[in-house]
Amino acid sequence: MIDEVTIENTVVELLRKAVTKLPPDIEDALNIAYQKETSEVAKMQFKAILDNIKLAEETTTPMCQDTGIHIFYVTLGNVKTGDVEKAIRKGVERATAEVPLRPNAVHPITRKNPGTNLGEKMPYINYDVADTDYVEIHVMPKGAGSENMSKMAMLNPSQGIKGIKQFALDTLLNAGSKPCPPVILGMGIGGSADISLKLAKKALLRPVTSRHLEGDIAALEEELLEALNETGIGPMGLGGKTTVLGMNIEYAYCHTASHPVAINIQCWAARRASARLYEDKVEYGWFT
Repeated sequence: MIDEVTIENTVVELLRKAVTKLPPDIEDALNIAYQKETSEVAKMQFKAILDNIKLAEETTTPMCQDTGIHIFYVTLGNVKTGDVEKAIRKGVERATAEVPLRPNAVHPITRKNPGTNLGEKMPYINYDVADTDYVEIHVMPKGAGSENMSKMAMLNPSQGIKGIKQFALDTLLNAGSKPCPPVILGMGIGGSADISLKLAKKALLRPVTSRHLEGDIAALEEELLEALNETGIGPMGLGGKTTVLGMNIEYAYCHTASHPVAINIQCWAARRASARLYEDKVEYGWFT
């Protein structure tokens, strides 16, 4: 059995790791962007970002003052557990005090802040099941700067792939410097309004170096990545060759009369961390 204390302690460590150490695929992408940049202003921005990443890891200090709200993806395997939600909530409250994390979660109407990052449906936990001998937990701390620039549209099916491409371009141009580029774009296509948004956010769990398993979707990811970087928005909106570090797409079949598409934007501080909890051990990594 995986008890609640084990889950709680794992959540604390996941959040500590997520906000202080950038996933290797993101750091590698930032280093590559820095090396190929020709604009001195853009290179200065990349150097500041890379120096910040190094300092955050060395001092175990959050790499950004906005430590986000906390989105969890939990996959339950063939193993008995304690109360998963209760343990995750305790872990978030502890991490807020111990890491520490900025208390960002507020009531949407009164704006009252309990100071714990806990509230109605917060942290938000997505559940799935799998035929495994472990429980897998992913955490994605999501800051407001990038989240506020996310978009969803119900396109006309007649707009087809051209409409999807235009939607991606319009979303990025509208965002400009606000989400602290370079950014990662998660795109959800199909399903329904809510499904496309969920797919867009979950796409951000994938490494920026990954490509969709289906060739047509992978080709669209590559095409959009190249086109969006031609905007020249650059790091922090100051111009440059790299505006988008990654373009990840997930899709679902949709109604014949619908064409939903959504984009969830993540800033360069693309924080995520994962763990697999077995009955006798916990493994931390960058699982996807």
